[in-house]
Amino acid sequence: MGYEGQDFSDIAAGVSPAFVETLYTRYKADPASVDAGWRQWFDGLEGAVSGPSWQSKRWPLTETDALTAALDPTQMEPALKPAKGGGKPAPAPAAAPAQASTADIAKAAGDAIRAQMLIRTYRVRGHLAANLDPLGLSPHRELPADLTTEYYGFSDAEIDRPVYLGGTLGLETATIRELVTILRANYCGNVGLEYMHIADVEERRFLQDRMEGKDKAIQFTVDGKKAILSKVIEAEQWEKFLGRKYVGTKRFGLDGGESMIPALESVIKYGGQMGVREIVYGMAHRGRLNVLANVMAKPFRVIFHEFSGGSANPEDVGGSGDVKYHLGTSTDRSFDDITVHMSLVANPSHLEAVNPVVLGKSRAIQTVRNDLADHEQVLPVLIHGDAAFAGQGIVWECLGFSGIRGYNTGGCVHFVINNQVGFTTSPQFARSSPYPSDVAKGVQAPILHVNGDDPEAVTFACKVAIEFRQTFKRDVVIDMWCYRRFGHNEGDEPSFTQPLMYAKIKTHPPVSEIYSKRLITEGVVDQAFVDGKTHEFTTLLEGEFESAKSYKANRADWFAGRWSGLHMPADPETARRTADTGIEAKLFDSLGRTLTEIPADIEIHKTLGRVLEAKRQMFKTGQGFDWATAEALAFGSLLSEGFGVRLSGQDSGRGTFSQRHAVWVDQKDEHKYVPLQQVEHGRFEVLDSPLSEYGVLGFEYGYALTDPKTLVLWEAQFGDFVNGAQIMIDQFIASGEAKWLRANGLVMLLPHGYEGQGPEHSSARPERFLQLCAQDNMQVANVTSPANYFHLLRRQMHRNFRKPLILMTPKSLLRHKMAVSTTEEFLGDSQFHRLLSDPSAPADTEVTRLVLCSGKVAYDLIEARDAAGDKNTAIVRVEQLYPFPGEPLVERLKRMPNLQDVVWAQEEPKNNGYWFFVEPLIEEALEKAGTRVSRARYAGRAAAASPATGLMKRHTAEQGALVADALGHNVREEIRRTRKTDDAPVGKPTA
Repeated sequence: MGYEGQDFSDIAAGVSPAFVETLYTRYKADPASVDAGWRQWFDGLEGAVSGPSWQSKRWPLTETDALTAALDPTQMEPALKPAKGGGKPAPAPAAAPAQASTADIAKAAGDAIRAQMLIRTYRVRGHLAANLDPLGLSPHRELPADLTTEYYGFSDAEIDRPVYLGGTLGLETATIRELVTILRANYCGNVGLEYMHIADVEERRFLQDRMEGKDKAIQFTVDGKKAILSKVIEAEQWEKFLGRKYVGTKRFGLDGGESMIPALESVIKYGGQMGVREIVYGMAHRGRLNVLANVMAKPFRVIFHEFSGGSANPEDVGGSGDVKYHLGTSTDRSFDDITVHMSLVANPSHLEAVNPVVLGKSRAIQTVRNDLADHEQVLPVLIHGDAAFAGQGIVWECLGFSGIRGYNTGGCVHFVINNQVGFTTSPQFARSSPYPSDVAKGVQAPILHVNGDDPEAVTFACKVAIEFRQTFKRDVVIDMWCYRRFGHNEGDEPSFTQPLMYAKIKTHPPVSEIYSKRLITEGVVDQAFVDGKTHEFTTLLEGEFESAKSYKANRADWFAGRWSGLHMPADPETARRTADTGIEAKLFDSLGRTLTEIPADIEIHKTLGRVLEAKRQMFKTGQGFDWATAEALAFGSLLSEGFGVRLSGQDSGRGTFSQRHAVWVDQKDEHKYVPLQQVEHGRFEVLDSPLSEYGVLGFEYGYALTDPKTLVLWEAQFGDFVNGAQIMIDQFIASGEAKWLRANGLVMLLPHGYEGQGPEHSSARPERFLQLCAQDNMQVANVTSPANYFHLLRRQMHRNFRKPLILMTPKSLLRHKMAVSTTEEFLGDSQFHRLLSDPSAPADTEVTRLVLCSGKVAYDLIEARDAAGDKNTAIVRVEQLYPFPGEPLVERLKRMPNLQDVVWAQEEPKNNGYWFFVEPLIEEALEKAGTRVSRARYAGRAAAASPATGLMKRHTAEQGALVADALGHNVREEIRRTRKTDDAPVGKPTA
């Protein structure tokens, strides 16, 4: 491979002088026989050694002379021709320049290559000798051996002789001493850059251009230095003011990391100059109040009001509220007449959990702004703690999104507040890598380590970071080494666990003092400037503190911008809150053609051909519409109305059970065709996601948080896989609206049903979702009819409010002969039904037993009842579990005057599933209906630690027994009948 255009230190890495001599011999014989990079370098080296200045050397050349000539031809004296037989040399003719031998050139090249290897090592490992720790406690800051000149064979006598560099570091030649001075200034100062793990040459060059050379000292104007100092003073005085006014109150102060505040402002300023118009922030506790006040410009009086307890007053703003260091905000900031909108996403205490939400929200805003091609206008910024960045797996899941179709946000700026301790755990016990940021190397993100006691260096690092992100649209990390002055929170005693560190911190001056003294020494400011800024800001805070006493929060307006037109729903106890979701026959037929017509340029799989033929028959006969077709009709009809649809999951294109086929893959060249993308007006995305639940679910929640006009769905491969995303469910989906006044319409599709597939692929754990249901926070459903599924999805977008929808989707029902719908069920004034009766139910007056159930077990019950000739049992499916359809159930019960037995039947063990949730609600309905039956009885599996058995025989016996029990049949006979099958493991065929 060729090396043309590469930095020579990349080419020369690991090369021996003997190899160079051999290569040079080839070059002399035929320059075209060597790679372009070497050819270019030999051209330059020959020019340096054999150029006009070479004429100035006396002959004969000693080995030292030849080396000297190679190192610095400009030092040669006027050339003299050697005399015959020795003696003094005679002057050589001026027109006959001396030529260096191949050996001379090779030796000079060897020295130059050693210098290039030294340069490369500083680029790779110079950060290990950088001055990063403000406390000076870090154990690995001594100069590594391979960064010394001795390591590369340069003696003390050689380090002051120039060597040929060929333009590296912007230099043609330099002495080794000069070279090391420059490299240490570039790579071992208060900023240490890690970037040589990056494969892209242009990205490395970009960073080298900003770091390397004689003139690459960090420089700011006088006004710039004053602005940085002012923000550091404000950051520090803010924390001190809170400490004085709210003694002992947790605030998770930034104390020790104040340099972050001017640095984040530089992201806004320089980002705005490079096209950024919106920034989405996510961060945990540390420094959050400081960012809210001094970066996001949240009014000080509002934060003081929240300290007094006002933020959590539901009567003031709605919802249940949350602690002040979890809350978000949004605002506009302007620099140089460029306005940037900023939002800080609310988050729970679960570290780094907000990261995917920020990325999903950013992606949605980019979609709305038509910024997906350039990723220029919308910037995600994530602020991390050092221990969390290294310790939480969600960090890697989110880094993994950075280059993936459908999840890429064009790069995220990561800022690590490196306190050098996590709660009470020191770094050596919290991670196995030198830096908390090492995980980011996996996506080839550049990492700028920086000393937090140098605000200019931190601001410079952020400037480089935003320039890199806007140029290459990739992730970048700033690792700011600082300290935590008051422990994990202001009530902790950190000396219990880190006595040496905190002894050092007690005597360590604050950032503002260090930086102000430096600027005073430089003559930029005087002490009066420092004192004046401090007094001015604290006076402002005192005034805001007084104003907070009379401040009253406005009723929260959740529904602005893209959420305009939506609002809080009606009371679920008094309103059906349904929507007209049937469609016109013309649209229905049009979608049928879209879903079944095969373009001429695609060769589909033969099995898909049979699937499409079956769909054509559905539309032709108006019968037999299955689950996948109903879903596609829901998506297509929403698209035709201008809504977006975004579906993601690990097998969403094909469908886990080969049922969806939303993407058709050509069998010859694998190009793809997506039928629903042919529907006009709306945007359709179907994405096979990374193998992640936690991260991807959080991403989709963030997307739905931003865009209520897109139906956002996340599909688990199997429903039980949702366990891996439990934090997202508990902290965001179930409670985000109550805590942070943020509505969300995310749909979760969780394959669920007891098909004999064992404990890992049977249950989506509906009991966990139902336990989280309260205050109308979300919807939980288990739908059994394709048409009802169609209407449920459409209802999600056609109502004037948004709630998360948790849907237990089927497996066997995807192709069950009874789980089908007709054309009429999709058209006209049809809509979603919260309760469904079976197709062969007896007359209400004949009903003596009512079996209530949810999901796939309904069909088992119907088949068993009909086979037994039972004419007195009605089977009613509860399609929506929460909000529970108590009102329609009461009306149904009133129509059954001869009712003697009410049963709740479920496949799940008694301690799982729905029983404990629905039992009191059914009892309440029975009382309201005035029936003779006061309570329902349970029919289902016994309580169990595991959600399902792993043996087919046992599964079959249990299923038969619960169906028999629900219908009042002989359970023992049913068990005896089902045990005729062999005792085979789940998933294997039986005899």
